[in-house]
Amino acid sequence: MNLHEYQGKQILSSYGVRVQKGHVANTADEAVEAAKKLTEETGTGWHVIKAQIHAGGRGKGGGVKLAKNLDQVKEISGQIIGMDLITPQTPPTGKRVHKVLVAEDVYYPGDSEISEFYMSVLLNRGTGRNMIMYSTEGGMDIEEVAEKTPHLIFTEEIDPAVGLQGFQARKIAFNLGLSGKAFKEMVKFVAALYDAYVGSDASMFEINPVLKASDDQIIAVDAKVTLDDNALYRHADYAEMRDVTEI
Repeated sequence: MNLHEYQGKQILSSYGVRVQKGHVANTADEAVEAAKKLTEETGTGWHVIKAQIHAGGRGKGGGVKLAKNLDQVKEISGQIIGMDLITPQTPPTGKRVHKVLVAEDVYYPGDSEISEFYMSVLLNRGTGRNMIMYSTEGGMDIEEVAEKTPHLIFTEEIDPAVGLQGFQARKIAFNLGLSGKAFKEMVKFVAALYDAYVGSDASMFEINPVLKASDDQIIAVDAKVTLDDNALYRHADYAEMRDVTEI
C-alpha cells in the first residue's frame, strides 16, 4: 500500500526520524491556516506547497512550489489543488490533486553548507536481507544517478537476525562525507529510519532528499513509503491511511 508524503512522515516521526514539518490542507483557505499554524510552531517565514499524489517527480510537473507570504500560499495552493499533475511517474493524463502539504522551509541560512543525499531501505530479494541504498546525489532521480554515475551509489546490507549495527550506520555517515555534529546526527537518523522500516512492516522507504541543513541537522524532506499489504492486519491505524482515490 502506497502512502502520501505526509502520511509517510507521520510514521517516520513516530520512530524519531527528524522530518520537514508540515500540515495537510484540502482547500486554499485551509492551506493559509496551515501556514499560520506552522509559522507559530517552527518560526518559518516561507512555506513549501507540495501536491499529495502517489507519484514522484512532482516538482517537475509544477506540484511543488515555494510561497514567500500568505497571499502566495493561497494562490499557489489554489492552483495546485484540483490540477491534473503530470510527472514522469503518472499516466499521460496525470493524477488529480485533492490535497497539499504545507511544509516549513528547511533551507535556511546558517554556519555550514547545505547538502542533499538520497537514502532508501528495501528488501534485497537476491540475498533475503534488508538493504540501505544511499548516495551523495540527493534530489536527483536515482535511476539517472545509477546510469550516469553508478560509483556514487552505495549499499549496506543488514542481517535481519541481528539488525542494523552501529558500525554500519557510522559507515554510511562516513561514505556521505560527513563529520562532527552532522556525522553524529546522520548516525542517529539512519538508525531511526531503519527502526521505522522494520517496525512499520514496510516494503520500501525512500527519502529523497535527506537534507543536511545549515545547522547540521539531518532532515527527511520527502518520504515515499510503501507498506506490505500482507502485514496491514498488524497495523490497523496504517490500514486506515489508504487513499481510495489513488486506486
